[in-house]
Amino acid sequence: MTAIAATGLRKAYGEHKVLDGVDLHIPQGSVFSLLGPNGAGKTTTVKILSTLTSMDSGDARIMGHDLGSDPDGVRGSIGVTGQFSAVDPFLNAYENLHLMGRLWHLPAKTVKQRAVELVEQFDLVEAAKKPVVTYSGGMKRRLDLAMTLVGGPRLIFLDEPTTGLDPRVRRSMWELINGLVADGVTIFLTTQYLEEADQLADRIAVLDGGRLVAQGTPEELKRKVPGGSIDLQFTSLAALDQAAAALGVGATRDEEEFKLRIPSDGSAQNVQAVLNRLDTSTVKELSLHTPDLDDVFLALTGQSSAQKTAETTETTETAETPATLAA
Repeated sequence: MTAIAATGLRKAYGEHKVLDGVDLHIPQGSVFSLLGPNGAGKTTTVKILSTLTSMDSGDARIMGHDLGSDPDGVRGSIGVTGQFSAVDPFLNAYENLHLMGRLWHLPAKTVKQRAVELVEQFDLVEAAKKPVVTYSGGMKRRLDLAMTLVGGPRLIFLDEPTTGLDPRVRRSMWELINGLVADGVTIFLTTQYLEEADQLADRIAVLDGGRLVAQGTPEELKRKVPGGSIDLQFTSLAALDQAAAALGVGATRDEEEFKLRIPSDGSAQNVQAVLNRLDTSTVKELSLHTPDLDDVFLALTGQSSAQKTAETTETTETAETPATLAA
């Protein structure tokens, strides 16, 4: 079953091409993460697929509904949590959830039951009757996500859901997201935190200049980037010399610690091939170094995640709230 099937998505603002032929295929019950520098078109992609803006050309089916001919069917199947909080700070959690239920035209009894369930699920029971203005940032984001779930969507777009949260709260959000996926919900995630994508995503696509420059699992993407190595420590300098001679050129020596670094893609076959050329009785320690997603991001887009985070927000893209979608 496919949650999103999109081909040839294109969008331009004047002469500026934001999306230039984007193809996506996302299975149901998975986490898909879209990465890219600011201005790459991530939020525009979310806005198009969630019916919040139109595409110039292309085709897409969302949860079986054609995006062009059946936008109402798409809206009835999805939820959106934007970059910025959609909660009313002067209402409490129950009141915010009831408001969202009314926007979805749900029966009052259903809304009341869903509100109770979601407050418990998102660990907001103690604060549920307090105004949201008293909540921490993490509590507001949990309520944001809970509001997205009032209508029972099977596909959720999370656009930078943990921006500004501390690492502990971010990991709490990851647990909530994993719980949703375990229940069969599909997650379309954009994030500036590469560790977040690495932890959550089944598949990742990297968007740069309006085009997808790579797609795959986190491990597949890491293997495409050079820089991996097998690091070996030997029992003596003589053993180090013997190993260096056996492996030939390309290895880097550290004679003080009897260490040798050999370029490697990290695959089991490559590691075994290296070990087969050595007297393993002289190997004191072995470790593998593989590129991380930051290395992948740098190789594909020409900038690191730290540079990306430091830049200003995308000028042509603005976040939308779930309330806008429901209305």
